[in-house]
Amino acid sequence: MKRWGTLRLIQPGRVAFDDAWEWQRRLAADVRAGSDPVLLLLEHPPVFTLGRNADDSNLLNPGDIPVRRIDRGGDVTWHGPGQLVAYPILSLRERRLGVRGHVEALERAIVGVAADFGVSAAPREGCVGVWTARGKLASIGIRVAGGVTMHGAALNVDPDLATFARINPCGVKGGAVTSLAAEAGRRVTLGDAAERFIPRFAESFRFA
Repeated sequence: MKRWGTLRLIQPGRVAFDDAWEWQRRLAADVRAGSDPVLLLLEHPPVFTLGRNADDSNLLNPGDIPVRRIDRGGDVTWHGPGQLVAYPILSLRERRLGVRGHVEALERAIVGVAADFGVSAAPREGCVGVWTARGKLASIGIRVAGGVTMHGAALNVDPDLATFARINPCGVKGGAVTSLAAEAGRRVTLGDAAERFIPRFAESFRFA
């Protein structure tokens, strides 16, 4: 485990979604009990997840990919190889943030990462997440329980974008999806993206 000030950094590589979900629960309980905040940065094997109020009709053709209905906000999304998933587990009170401020801080961090790779990206009014002119670059869906956050953001680094055709991403019919590699026009690894995400996250959440 590494640290950035009081922030604990955990980068375990590829972790099954169910295992990561249970891991988040345990870490959130620790943070509620007074432990330092955590940033989990990882990758999942292929899985579709639906938020609390997701519309099942947005899951078009899951095929043999597992489906999980979970306790975050938002609609349906896909996680899988080539996608950097960030799970911040922190106290909103300690960071002096509300729920919207937490989401905006995640968006700022992702916009900063995109800029580091020469990619212009921004939030979109009325939506949650980060877009480029060509499509959605990152999805965000969170849960807050006892003042502590779980779940977080999924940044498309260099995944198989064709998989998103099996869903209406985040409930948007025919929504275009893109990646850092596609936008930058070159190979980008998860390690490359994580290396930039950590300082951008620390800056956005005032750990820097």
